[in-house]
Amino acid sequence: MGRIAFIGLGAMGAPMAASLVAAGQEVIGFDSADAAREKAAAAGVRCAGTAQEAASGAETVLTMLQSGEQVLDVWRTALPCAARGALFVDCSTIDIDSARHAHLLAGMAGSKAIDAPVSGGVAGAATRSLTFMCGGDAETFQIAKPLLEKMGARILHCGGQGLGQAAKLCNNLMLGVTMIATAEAFALASRIGLSASALYEVAAASSGQSWSLTSYCPVPGPVPASPANRDYAPGFAAPLMLKDLRLAETAGAKAGAVTPLCAAAAQLYALYVAQGGSGKDFSGIFEMLQGGA
Repeated sequence: MGRIAFIGLGAMGAPMAASLVAAGQEVIGFDSADAAREKAAAAGVRCAGTAQEAASGAETVLTMLQSGEQVLDVWRTALPCAARGALFVDCSTIDIDSARHAHLLAGMAGSKAIDAPVSGGVAGAATRSLTFMCGGDAETFQIAKPLLEKMGARILHCGGQGLGQAAKLCNNLMLGVTMIATAEAFALASRIGLSASALYEVAAASSGQSWSLTSYCPVPGPVPASPANRDYAPGFAAPLMLKDLRLAETAGAKAGAVTPLCAAAAQLYALYVAQGGSGKDFSGIFEMLQGGA
């Protein structure tokens, strides 16, 4: 697998890079934020001064960034620096067009590429239990899989170029909508005298069951590990959910798909972020629906 460059050492990137170090890999990291580099260095990542320096001679380059524009900018500068035929893996959540453009850039440079966004949040990154949704040709996926297995528990091939991103956006559309529905139900329950524990017990064993309920319950109490029990400290921040819903909306519009619930969820998350939820977990939308935000 050789030398690995990891560019983007934020809340997700830092623990992912640390997992590679723990697995015995040589990792050279870069992030534009001093604090991010310092945190990664404390976990054993050798940090470079620029993205180009990190990628220099690397046989594998991973990126975990905030936008398609950032990914394309980094790949344009890193591709000429990496080893010939290097594997480029983007774990960011970005628009499908940018993901496909990144594949094109890699191919023009003689490199291999996979778009591999993740699900599992900060907790999944820290415990190496992420799900990777991969887009690219089958041969490159098999090359990338052993690397991704050092950071995640489920490595899934979703199809050709950009379809890893497509899977992530569709998944988070479902997640955003079901979280709002779950939070709305608990807010209603509190208004009509039904306890959160009673609703949880019923819904968890009935047709209202979902991951948003049983793994990430938006009210304090029923699920001890959920952010609701830590004042909604972000495992998956509300602005990131808003970004993903907007990306899904854009993908739907380009494809001619009808996505009214995606549009409604994006509007509600935009309102929650504007009303004080920008530093909180996306499940904290319960506060707004309950009337507390």
